[in-house]
Amino acid sequence: MSWTLFSAFFVACVLISVTPGAGAINTMANGMVYGVRRTLPSILGLQIGLAFQMVVVGIGLGSLLSSSALAFTIIKWLGVVYLVYLGITKWRETAHAFSTENQDATLSGWTRLWKGALVNATNPKATVFLMALLPQFLVADAPHAPQFAIMGATMVAVDIAVMFGYATLSTAIARFLKTPAQQRAINRAFGGLFIGAAGLLAAYRH
Repeated sequence: MSWTLFSAFFVACVLISVTPGAGAINTMANGMVYGVRRTLPSILGLQIGLAFQMVVVGIGLGSLLSSSALAFTIIKWLGVVYLVYLGITKWRETAHAFSTENQDATLSGWTRLWKGALVNATNPKATVFLMALLPQFLVADAPHAPQFAIMGATMVAVDIAVMFGYATLSTAIARFLKTPAQQRAINRAFGGLFIGAAGLLAAYRH
């Protein structure tokens, strides 16, 4: 992969990561409750899910999702149900004092990690999107595995940086939320965003 091609791919990765989606919503929701440092497991989980998507595309399972309506539909609705679950959980979350070291935030780091992983791993739209994007940057007469590895590492690195930015922003915003009413409002806003993301995924057609 030439530097020109890599630069174009890097810009595409930045634009994709910056565009708000379920991953950004998940990161900001965690950032407001746990602070930046304790949101890192969630960000790592998102990257595990993204890496899973890259592997799916790389070994050709993405072709199954793009050609089989049944497989796509099953995975899509699993993702919809999971996002709705996250939305309802966030909507009903008890209001508490936000801080960067919140002692009332009871979810373990492992739980936050795997929740983040599932957000990205159960999104078939991302699989189909990667199938459409990645071939545009593949050099046909060069080995594909190293190219997929480079692109996967680049996407993960860019997404970590962008999600860290989202976590930092949401943590800063949380400092201004002092009353239980404000906290409930933001919880319900994020819950609504998760459910909205589920609606968009449900509306996506194979």
